[in-house]
Amino acid sequence: MNDTARPLDPALIQRFATIVGDRYALRAPEDIAPYLTERRGLWHGRSSLVLRPGSVDEVSRIMRLATETRTPVVPQSGNTGLVGGQVPDASGQQVVLSLSRLNRIREIDTQSNTVTAEAGVILQSLQEAADAADRLFPLSLGAQGSCQIGGNLSSNAGGTNVLAYGNTRELCLGVEVVLPTGEVFDDLRKLKKDNTGYDLKNLFVGAEGTLGVITAAVLKLFPKPKGREVAFVGLPSAEAALALFGMTSGRAGSALTAFELIGKRPYDFTLLHGVGVVRPLEGDWPWYVLMEISSGRSAEDARALIEDILSAAIETELAGDAVIASSLAQSAAFWSFREVLPESQKPEGASIKHDISVPVSSIPAFIERAEKAVASVNPDARIVCFGHMGDGNLHYNISRPADGDDQAFLDLYHAMNKAVHDVVRALDGSISAEHGIGQLKRDELIATAPPMAVDLMRRVKAAFDPAGIMNPGKVI
Repeated sequence: MNDTARPLDPALIQRFATIVGDRYALRAPEDIAPYLTERRGLWHGRSSLVLRPGSVDEVSRIMRLATETRTPVVPQSGNTGLVGGQVPDASGQQVVLSLSRLNRIREIDTQSNTVTAEAGVILQSLQEAADAADRLFPLSLGAQGSCQIGGNLSSNAGGTNVLAYGNTRELCLGVEVVLPTGEVFDDLRKLKKDNTGYDLKNLFVGAEGTLGVITAAVLKLFPKPKGREVAFVGLPSAEAALALFGMTSGRAGSALTAFELIGKRPYDFTLLHGVGVVRPLEGDWPWYVLMEISSGRSAEDARALIEDILSAAIETELAGDAVIASSLAQSAAFWSFREVLPESQKPEGASIKHDISVPVSSIPAFIERAEKAVASVNPDARIVCFGHMGDGNLHYNISRPADGDDQAFLDLYHAMNKAVHDVVRALDGSISAEHGIGQLKRDELIATAPPMAVDLMRRVKAAFDPAGIMNPGKVI
């Protein structure tokens, strides 16, 4: 806690509470506590008030009052972010605005292949609603049982299906946003082609709540695949994985819907610590790939395609071993292995995490150079590398030495971070592929981005939020 923190003025708290009603204006410390820390425990904030509006009008009135009184507001959806973008600071002066009660799916239009959903809709609920309408909403994340659409949009979430369907930004056709002034920008249109001026929605998608409050969005739906096949593949090297990706892309085209790269160490951690996981392959390999082929024609078409690809991969020695899921249950088990993999690193002690992207062709070079960079900081550190190889995004996490001290390792954070990110920049990559900037990478973004880019972002921020009340201290 910050010794200088002070609560908001009680009269101001009551003015905010009157907008949503006392029941939805949380003031007791035990009620507020779940909103003040994020899932990794890196940031702990302080606030006197959490507001849970139930309508766009209430959000509008909250923001109008916030601008009038210069009260900072921190929008929060499912609180599953990993860079501290959704957590208030320690001043006690920021109001948390929870969007969880805005949880209606307003419309599913199967002819336009769109769904209009409010910000508080849980991602898994949206997936299930689309499935019930015989459609696919492809955004898929490990936190999909608790993350919410507003947060997915604000962070431009990625996940395992980006290769085929794109990030959240590419799934969004229109938004409804409450501006800091309380004005409502209603752009809930279903148009896939619209060249009338600036694409304003894309300023809000990925802005992490620093420009306005996303309250709803129109999102793309897709026909459900008629066939889907999943395989686990063992490979001798990252170079072989890249070659397999090239061959698979050439043969499958848009039917390749996932291509996940997994190093041996995260694979072993998952076998050791993952609850209910089953070993996918009998032997051990330096690298693994979890791949998915989807067909709009038939299950037989998907099966024939993946068998053809894997046969060729083994014949040419790109792959050492492979198994195709023989049932829906085994397919689900393969994906479950991937989903529990990130959490399986926790029992191994402290870790320093990186969410990076490089050109797909540079992935083997990154892995080779980054290994040397990590060793220069701590030669006994354990590299835990996995990610979405098909779109160049790797989660390059570093666990402390097996017998090391957690705090001593975390004290190396800045040196390790710089070593890895220097390799990323040398390969024209990005230090944040899908998790955002938040608090974690704000200073590094400002220090290393082109000065003109930083200046333009600050101009945009000032234009939308002249009072500086929207999620201050985040991104820029």
